[in-house]
Amino acid sequence: MVGKTRALVLNGYGINCPMETAHAIGAVGGNAEIRHVTELLDNPNMLEDYNFMAIPGGFSFGDDIGSGKVLSNKLRYKVGDGLLDFISRGKLILGICNGFQVLVKMGLLPEPDFEQRVTLTYNESGKFEDRWAKLLINRNSPCIFTRELSEIELPIRHGEGRFIPATKKVLEEIVGNELHVMQYINANGGLGGGYPWNPNGSVMDIAAICDRSGQVMGMMPHPEAYNHRTNHPCWNGGFGATGHGLSLFRNAVTYLEQEW
Repeated sequence: MVGKTRALVLNGYGINCPMETAHAIGAVGGNAEIRHVTELLDNPNMLEDYNFMAIPGGFSFGDDIGSGKVLSNKLRYKVGDGLLDFISRGKLILGICNGFQVLVKMGLLPEPDFEQRVTLTYNESGKFEDRWAKLLINRNSPCIFTRELSEIELPIRHGEGRFIPATKKVLEEIVGNELHVMQYINANGGLGGGYPWNPNGSVMDIAAICDRSGQVMGMMPHPEAYNHRTNHPCWNGGFGATGHGLSLFRNAVTYLEQEW
């Protein structure tokens, strides 16, 4: 690979968005390789070859015993030390939808210490939600992926996206440290709009969180699915000049080009 951004995009066992994720990284000047999960599990040292790891959306291991749970355990117990080293060296990790579920159940978010503090569970509506969502971005967040962004619209498609902290204290720590990166908003840009603006019933309308370093982010919406203006259902009405989702990947590549 050439360039400073060397992204590992995981694939296999029900992950179904690796090509879109790799395409989005490449579209903003990064270099991405799609590798099967078993390659990483068998050889955790392969992380040395990368400075960005993406866990795309899908239904890893069929969401058996809960979405993302099996993959989170495999990564934690096979690659855990490598992931902590990955983060300590200033590298980036992005979990999208099922990938977000993996990160929180592994205990890399909101604190990378393998203690689960939050979960993503069944939508309050009791059904799979497939729609576009308007999102407010927390400008005070340390998140590298959302730098200079204030509002974005992205598609969501999940059955278990309701964000719930384990305790009130956990929520207070997330909010107090500005780790709530994105929140679902209504048509007027306000919070607390309820369903369908908050498509899953997440506490405080939270759609994404990061760790304190800002290097690890998990999000339920799919930025890789809005990589061109024609992805949006209103594209032929003049909506947008490019895909909003690319902004997050562009920020990641910009950071890595500067740091590496």
